[in-house]
Amino acid sequence: MANPRKRRGLAVVASLLALSAAGGLAFLGAEAAADLVEHRSEADVSQAMHDAGHDWVTVQAEGLRVHLEGTAPDEVQRFRAKSLAETVVDRDRVIDRMQVQAREALGVPEFSIELLRNEQGISIVGLVPASLGRAEMVAALRRDLTEGEVSDLVETADYPSPEGWDEAFAFGIKATEMVDRAKVSIEPGLVTLRAITESAAQKAELEAALERARPATVKLAAEISAPRPVITPFTLRFVKDEKGARFDACSAETEASRDQILREGAVAGVSGPGLCRLGLGSPSVEWVDAATASIRAVAELGAGSVTISDTEIALFAPSSVAGSVFDAAVGHLEGELPEAFVLTADHEKQPETPSGPVEFLAIQDAAGVHLRGRIGGEQMRAVVETMAEARLGPVDNALRVDETLPPGWTTRAIAALEALEGLESGNVTVTPDMIRLTGISGNQAASDMAATQLSRRLGAGAHYELSIQYDRSLDPQLALPSGVECVDRLNAVMHESEIGFEPSKSVIAGDPEPALNRISEIMGECHEYRIELGGHTDSQGSDELNAELSRTRAQAVWAAIRAHGVNVTNMTAHGYGETRPVAENDTEEGREANRRIEFTLLSEAPVISERPAPAEKVTGMTQAVTAATAEAAEKPADGAQAGPAAPETIALIAALTRPALAVVLPEKLEALDRGAIPPEDLPELILLGPPDVEAAIAEKPAE
Repeated sequence: MANPRKRRGLAVVASLLALSAAGGLAFLGAEAAADLVEHRSEADVSQAMHDAGHDWVTVQAEGLRVHLEGTAPDEVQRFRAKSLAETVVDRDRVIDRMQVQAREALGVPEFSIELLRNEQGISIVGLVPASLGRAEMVAALRRDLTEGEVSDLVETADYPSPEGWDEAFAFGIKATEMVDRAKVSIEPGLVTLRAITESAAQKAELEAALERARPATVKLAAEISAPRPVITPFTLRFVKDEKGARFDACSAETEASRDQILREGAVAGVSGPGLCRLGLGSPSVEWVDAATASIRAVAELGAGSVTISDTEIALFAPSSVAGSVFDAAVGHLEGELPEAFVLTADHEKQPETPSGPVEFLAIQDAAGVHLRGRIGGEQMRAVVETMAEARLGPVDNALRVDETLPPGWTTRAIAALEALEGLESGNVTVTPDMIRLTGISGNQAASDMAATQLSRRLGAGAHYELSIQYDRSLDPQLALPSGVECVDRLNAVMHESEIGFEPSKSVIAGDPEPALNRISEIMGECHEYRIELGGHTDSQGSDELNAELSRTRAQAVWAAIRAHGVNVTNMTAHGYGETRPVAENDTEEGREANRRIEFTLLSEAPVISERPAPAEKVTGMTQAVTAATAEAAEKPADGAQAGPAAPETIALIAALTRPALAVVLPEKLEALDRGAIPPEDLPELILLGPPDVEAAIAEKPAE
């Protein structure tokens, strides 16, 4: 039997051996776990640095700690790398041993100066060499000002002037003195100028003067704009006759539309470079389509003319054009014209014999009056032409002399012109049996007045046919606002209850409802005018950012007005950024004034979106009219609109042979028509007028 003591010793030894083995295994397990955490942390942080582009960081793990080493480009990058590591492992485990790359020593500062000139004076900001004579600069600029002050906000640095600075500075100051409104930036060897001139001619003169003054060592970057004039009415006149094809007048709103019109003119026979004036005021975006279609119509005729005044088109073909060719050309033109345009076509008829059709025709439009048909003699041709010029404006006289006309023909022609005067536009045709008058007027009593005028001149028994449309936009009694008044009212609303925006955004702030209500009320009478809604900013921020912000703000207001139920067919939105300041940008008040929404009138003539309703045709016969009934006829009936008063003098006609002053009354006109008064007895001056005026002047002795 073994010794008990010995057995206890063996048990102790076995226990010690077991404990040692267990401790060794635990140590080996802990060491393996620590190595796993260390390698895993290093791998995870290294991958994160690589994904973030921080390849300059070296990651090394020691136990649970992660060491970051390397040279960061700047302090910001070092901070970002450290923050990134702390998102992968605990913050306490990150050891920052990174360095920051040393900054290069500062060199010579970049000298530049900016001059802003407007009606309030000149503001100067920038950094210039200390050697610059600032007092002399300010004094020179102040001498050039007629009003306003020079604000000197320039800072200086005690460094020598860089190469090209002195020449650029002298030229920049001189350029500032040449303009009234401009932004001039000066850098070594470079002057940048942005200016606004009053006209295209002034722009060309300024560009030439700047080029002459520019030193050879200085570059000039000039952006000079000239506002285009407003053309009203927007007119085009194209003629093709024995002299060739030509433009007597031409208007276009863009370079592209001008080039398209001139190309069509060249195809129609215009030789050499054509001239077409650029300006605002086109009544329709489809103006160029109407213009080119009209030119093609004249080319198809082979001879004739077309006159466009806003949306009114008058096509004329001489008698040499065959009727079938005329009908085809008119048909083609009617098919090509945009919907807003109205065509009047006239074909001069060629009588086969003196006993053929007899007529006198007068067409009134914005360009004046066109006389066609026959007249009794050269003297009466001069009488009628001067009469028409005094009443209706410039005359295009193509009357033919026909000595076989019936008695009283000239009197009927004069009566027709007098009746035509009361219309805004129209035409009148005289035949031996009928006087036909058609047109548009802003007077609801125009038909009654025309009938009275015919009766006054012709007496009883003359047949007439009247078809006169009433256009409320032409009615002076309605007192509809002009385009200028419309824009003034809109800008007053923006000034009194301006629509605001969130800072640096195009989101409308606050409640715009009150302002939108007032704008809606104004636009009810003004929607037929072409109006621009312009957005403007101050000079803080880049040019590109300001231009985009002003554009989106203008569009936001335009969209709000449209959503409010306002007709915005003729309203456009445009952003001008900081290019049109109304105040200095160096004060908060000035910047606030420059941050604005502003309305601008683009065309003084309204764009007629709805044509007047067709007139009811009125036929009748003239009656004998006394002075009392004539006066009563000119007074408006209940609810009717009064027409314009007839002028006291219808015409002063310079005519023929003797230095005498006389009055030719209607009965003497009849005598002239019959040939009872020899042509040599026709006085030098003939005065035609209403009977009461004629009677008063008849008492004056001839000189």
